[in-house]
Amino acid sequence: MTRTFDHLVAEAESVSVDGWDFSWLDGRATEQRPSWGYQRLLARHLAQVDSALDIQTGGGEVLAGAGPLPRLTVATESWPPNIDKATRLLHPLGAVVVADSDEPPLPFGDGAFDFVSSRHPVTIWWEEIARVLKPGGTYLSQQVGPASVFELVEYFLGPQPEEVRRGRHPDDAVAAATKAGLEVVDLRSERLRTEFHDIGAVIYFLRKVIWMVPGFTVGQYRDRLRELHEQIEHEGPFVAHTARFLIEARKTG
Repeated sequence: MTRTFDHLVAEAESVSVDGWDFSWLDGRATEQRPSWGYQRLLARHLAQVDSALDIQTGGGEVLAGAGPLPRLTVATESWPPNIDKATRLLHPLGAVVVADSDEPPLPFGDGAFDFVSSRHPVTIWWEEIARVLKPGGTYLSQQVGPASVFELVEYFLGPQPEEVRRGRHPDDAVAAATKAGLEVVDLRSERLRTEFHDIGAVIYFLRKVIWMVPGFTVGQYRDRLRELHEQIEHEGPFVAHTARFLIEARKTG
């Protein structure tokens, strides 16, 4: 039986958006995955080092799923609900979770880690990453690229200026890494098909990924949400494209 707009809205507004687990969207939205397999690459690196730092770990789900952790593993996170979730998930695996403001400096000494990772960081402090890496250490990150899911963003906010659409470009990441003294040894970029099958999935996504439509609330966008609900009902899933890039950099010296 087809669920009504009001039912889908109420359901999506009531569900928790803590952590970085998107399993609530199973059957309601699909996202093509990058071909490189970030978690598999992460696991490979973790197996080869004695010390690792995962920055902006979210709820710790990605790190926890990457297999056995090094003897010294630390994760940082700033959002209190995620700190609690990551602590419960990662402490039994031997990792320490540090509450951090996501502002420099990182609360660690120079050359503290063999390996630093971050999946979908909101901010990247390249100089700090270089500082806490040991010489020869590696930084691995999967990041959101330019104009990611902008079909959805612009549905609500209207056309965005070119400087906004170009934000988070891989070329800028390479330049910043190089300036910080890191040598980029791998860079890959892909655009991936994403489908939203009902308006509840859209609401959940925008509540969870809060920087897509800043300040998003159902009340503010209810009319636009209803129009999109009717569009999905009559035309099928709303299609957007995520942008992802993988960057691996090494500290020389």
